Amino acid sequence: MITHSLPLAFLLTNPDGSPMSPMDLFAAGHEIMWPILLLSFVAITVIVERLLFIFRENGSREPEVVQKMLESVEHRDIEGAVALGKKSNDFVARILVYSLTNKEFSLSNAFVRASSQELARFTQGMATLDTCITAAPLLGLLGTVTGMMRTFGALGGGDIGAAANAITGGVAEALIATMCGLFIAVTCLLPYNYLNARTEEAKHEIADASNALELLIKKSETTAPFAR
Repeated sequence: MITHSLPLAFLLTNPDGSPMSPMDLFAAGHEIMWPILLLSFVAITVIVERLLFIFRENGSREPEVVQKMLESVEHRDIEGAVALGKKSNDFVARILVYSLTNKEFSLSNAFVRASSQELARFTQGMATLDTCITAAPLLGLLGTVTGMMRTFGALGGGDIGAAANAITGGVAEALIATMCGLFIAVTCLLPYNYLNARTEEAKHEIADASNALELLIKKSETTAPFAR
């Protein structure tokens, strides 16, 4: 007699009763596991590259240099501010250097162009990671559908006892695909949110530098011409 419900442990064990290894789980998930595996490799690659980028940027931050550059601008020493910025790897300092060296043409346009280039470095790869997070559970759902189709196909054979292995295999395929898809999505969501938060922080830092630079330049222009 076949019971109406099968324990999860029974579905995820080998015919000899031993627990499934990762390779056994992969094989039991059938064809849908290949795109899920590819998706996980892409997501891991993007996450590692982006985290290394963020760590490098955090290590090269020099807010004291940015502050000294703004102080030089306040004292109408543009050349001194540019000289300070060229020695720094801080991305805000690079934006200020580009803006100040092109201020005679259009300070605002120069700042926007430089900030856009820097922010593009922070958002690189984020669309790919977002796609992985969205596609992973959908692939898991697709695996659920194909697994249940395999199960119902086995049930349609008439001899349920003879088709027991095919039935449990289809249910296991559905469970494994769903589990892997959700695992990838949940695991990638945490670094994705961290990377987004770091990008927003960079936007705020750039906006603060922009406002400070504009105020200091207007303040200096009302008192005396800039030193050249």
